[in-house]
Amino acid sequence: MSYLGANVETASISAGEIRDFRVSHTDRPAVPILDIRSFDDLMDADVPVRVRARHIEQIMDFVPQHMFMLEPSGALSFVNRAAREYLGKSDTVSPSEKLRAIIHPDDFDALLGSYRDAMAHEICVEAEARVRSKNGQYRWFLHQLFPLSDEHGRVVRWCGTRIDIDEQKTLKEQAQQENLVLRKVIDTKSTFEEIVGTSPRLQAVLARVAKVARTESTVLITGETGTGKELIARAIHKRSDRANRPFVSVNCAAIPRDLIASELFGHEKGAFTGAVQRRIGRFELAEGGTLFLDEIGELPAETQVALLRVLQEKEFQRVGSNQTMRANVRVVCATHRDLPAAIEEGTFRRDLYYRINVFPVEVPALRDRREDIRSLVEYFVDSFARKNGKHITRIEKKSLDRLQTYSWPGNIRELQNIIERSVIMCESESFSVDESWLSTQPHPSRPLGEEMVSQEKELIETALEECKGRVSGPSGAAVKLGMPPSTLDSKIRALKIDKRRFYTN
Repeated sequence: MSYLGANVETASISAGEIRDFRVSHTDRPAVPILDIRSFDDLMDADVPVRVRARHIEQIMDFVPQHMFMLEPSGALSFVNRAAREYLGKSDTVSPSEKLRAIIHPDDFDALLGSYRDAMAHEICVEAEARVRSKNGQYRWFLHQLFPLSDEHGRVVRWCGTRIDIDEQKTLKEQAQQENLVLRKVIDTKSTFEEIVGTSPRLQAVLARVAKVARTESTVLITGETGTGKELIARAIHKRSDRANRPFVSVNCAAIPRDLIASELFGHEKGAFTGAVQRRIGRFELAEGGTLFLDEIGELPAETQVALLRVLQEKEFQRVGSNQTMRANVRVVCATHRDLPAAIEEGTFRRDLYYRINVFPVEVPALRDRREDIRSLVEYFVDSFARKNGKHITRIEKKSLDRLQTYSWPGNIRELQNIIERSVIMCESESFSVDESWLSTQPHPSRPLGEEMVSQEKELIETALEECKGRVSGPSGAAVKLGMPPSTLDSKIRALKIDKRRFYTN
């Protein structure tokens, strides 16, 4: 290493260029590595001064942070080893060219403005900006520039430093996003905090949850709308080795199709219209934890491909970026749709289905676990009574009987809503439910007779035959029968109809 960095592979800033650097962005012709006049002056100095300068250089070379020195004329006289190794060799010699070559375009103007302030007012400044390495990757650095003065207070040199803060910056950004997600979860969290019930059907589900929770297997939770699939997903997370890491929930049906990829994988600034800044996706937010993908059957085809890659390769890319990121995330999916039928219809990938269906868990409908209705009613009545400042001591038997015989097409969510509405209307210590709120529902509360069951099965099989086994979609049997696909799926299972035998008809 020669005196004051004569071998430094970095652009210098001459006395003329420092004026240009402080005034405009205009590039100037290439200049020498050192300001020759400053170099000659220093070489004429006595030996002890040169020795001390060399020692300072050697010390700066051992510092792990990036450091550089500017002479009063503006010449970049020294860059330490850490900075040289990070930046590599540069062919640009103009200061503005050099700065543009290493600073992220989104951060360039702010950093340049800070440097201008420092030089114009002879003050210390600091700013955060991303710096490009010799490998083409950007990392966040804290940039500092401060003047060194002599005994008369005159600035004799400028010292610059760059401290790597990429990890802290990323963690801070992730924490901010996690806080946003947490606030959303708190705002939309259901009123029940645990799984209520002791029925054999529910206990069988919980037994499967206990077995799969501590594994890394992907779980597919199926069941009608309102059965509590997210609650089962949270139970899997809480009993897993990832319980102290984030649980991030995404409803794929609630996000526009053209934004779902950005929501899951994040995007870079300018990746598409409206992407005014970089955004961290849900996979990054769930790092080390669990990502719950509700209504997985609503994912568009292109996003299905990207999700399949994450599940297979454990890596993904933000939208608008070519940088591959690793994903240490356990994925739990849920759907009320008939995914095998969606595969036959060409709306869901077969290979993705096999990837997410490693360990299936079917959540029973409320009408299939009627033993739990009393416990659920008591739980919801107590919860909503406390929430609304009501004192309710008993549940009217007639109302409880109605609730236990009703078919509950909306499952636990419907039960929860009716209990909340009834508590609000309750004017005494005795809880009751308005009979009209149940009788106006589209499904009768009393069981169908044997003859009616036979007729219903015949109607469904006829519709399935005409639709070649398809349940959902514009040409599906649900549309023909005038009912939601989830309801038809439930009836097909209850009537033990094998819809696959109609696929080839």
